Amino acid sequence: MRTDVLGVGFDDLTIDEAVSFATECIENRRSDFVVTPNPEIVWRCRKEPELKQALTGAGLVLPDGIGVVYGAKILGRPLKGKVAGIDFAAKLMEVLSVSGKSVFLFGSKPGVAKKAAEKLKETYKGLVIAGTADGYFRDDGPIIDQINKAKPDFLMVCLGAPKQECWMASNKEKLDIGIMAGLGGSLDVFAGTVARAPISWQKLHLEWLFRLVKEPRRITRMIKLPLFLFAVIGLRIRGK
Repeated sequence: MRTDVLGVGFDDLTIDEAVSFATECIENRRSDFVVTPNPEIVWRCRKEPELKQALTGAGLVLPDGIGVVYGAKILGRPLKGKVAGIDFAAKLMEVLSVSGKSVFLFGSKPGVAKKAAEKLKETYKGLVIAGTADGYFRDDGPIIDQINKAKPDFLMVCLGAPKQECWMASNKEKLDIGIMAGLGGSLDVFAGTVARAPISWQKLHLEWLFRLVKEPRRITRMIKLPLFLFAVIGLRIRGK
């Protein structure tokens, strides 16, 4: 049973448990998908039913944001902890590299996926790069054909929310893969075109602040965090 936080159900798993779920999907070629909602995405679900439906239909819903973890705790439904999408992907690729399994990189700007592929091959020696495709496309058909031809074990879908979640939900049955995950800007980080917050900031759960400092225009998105927390506190006060 999932842990409900403002209408979005989260799986209460550690990162190792999440990776174990993913590897099982890969072994059975289940073509399932993973979503990693943060407070902003949870907040958007209040007015975007298609996004909420996509999250509900995912095989795995991971809390990518300390705000979600705090929200669950405030509601008296504590989660085991935050599982960032990029950490989940990195851990899964580490496991897959041992057995020579494959990943397909899909999304971001032209050239980013190919650059990420080069970096990942250096980091995970046994990992097979099944293919790459950027996120600038008009028709799903050619992309799906390209992915199915490659038959990857793991498909990284980095189109940004809510596009990636809705894309995975809509195309799940058409894909010949093990598992896929919506991972936002992870390809840019793996490619080295965008810097992730230093480890010290990550440990303090201040990655959101690091991104805000680097990209002040994100303030319009970050404002969703206090709104999310106020809504959670309101539910707790009302005893819901």
